[in-house]
Amino acid sequence: MRIAEMLPVEGAGGDLWTLMRQAGVTDAVGTLPQPPPRIDANSGDLPWDYLPMARTKDLYERNGFQLGVIEWRPPLNLAKRGLPGRDEQIDAVCTLLRNMGRLGIPVWCYEWMTDRNWVRTSTAIPSRGGSTVTGFDRSVFEAGPPPPLGPISEAQIWANLEYFLAKVLPVAEEAGVRIAMHPDDPPLSPLGGIGRIMSSVAGFERLLEISDSPVNGITFCQGNFRLMTDDLPATIRELGATQKIFFVHFRDVEGTAENFVETWHDAGPTDMLACIEAYRDIGFDGLMRSDHVPTLHGEVGLPAGYGALGRLFAVGYMRGLLEGAARTARPGSR
Repeated sequence: MRIAEMLPVEGAGGDLWTLMRQAGVTDAVGTLPQPPPRIDANSGDLPWDYLPMARTKDLYERNGFQLGVIEWRPPLNLAKRGLPGRDEQIDAVCTLLRNMGRLGIPVWCYEWMTDRNWVRTSTAIPSRGGSTVTGFDRSVFEAGPPPPLGPISEAQIWANLEYFLAKVLPVAEEAGVRIAMHPDDPPLSPLGGIGRIMSSVAGFERLLEISDSPVNGITFCQGNFRLMTDDLPATIRELGATQKIFFVHFRDVEGTAENFVETWHDAGPTDMLACIEAYRDIGFDGLMRSDHVPTLHGEVGLPAGYGALGRLFAVGYMRGLLEGAARTARPGSR
């Protein structure tokens, strides 16, 4: 296991990148330039084409980071809804994966949340010492307007995912890139009339049953899985038994899927050391990054959940857990 951090390419060379280097982080979870910089606009290259990606990887490396995960996606909503134009969107994903393979970037984190990504109804909930965290209240969300494109069923979304995977997995295998599905956030279905299929442990079991490809796997986002199960370490062992956990988001939440708040990494209901021990016992050797950290004093105007100071705290906490788990490893454990 190695501690990484989400370092958006637009922040290259800034305070966050410097602080993470000073904290001893050398692995990056990266993005691609969006919108394309002028050099690409003039050449016609898109962010997932080879030269923009080669320059992006070079930028991370020149700043002291190994780029191990791309956590950025070309437009995919037509593919998720099965609408005309989906094949062009899937082709863009295939181009991304081929170029990741050429450049030696091993993991792509994606999701299958239709029409919207992660949802919060508050980004300023008071937490420890005056810090703030994000939260979700289903009653607030469901009082909003209906989806502009209309409702869609889980069955339709499953069919569209299977169509997507049938086209993408052979390309990913040939490129040597593992694709890691992120859970729905929050893990509820339907949400605002939209079916969501990555909202239960059973959903992830079905994902792995669609194809036994060695590159078909999971981004284990602990906050979401915490809302799906009462025994997070057991779920890590269950889903990770066949080495299908490719990437980890390390965080915790308090409450239920219908009404929850994010927590400090050391202050939630989950036994975080037991989770680290579970990753250790299944032989997980990939990247793990903190996620949705508190916003601390002085961090005005930063995106909720992605401030620098909360990440520094999380990196130190994670490093301590990793060292503790290493010292308690059972004889014969992997």
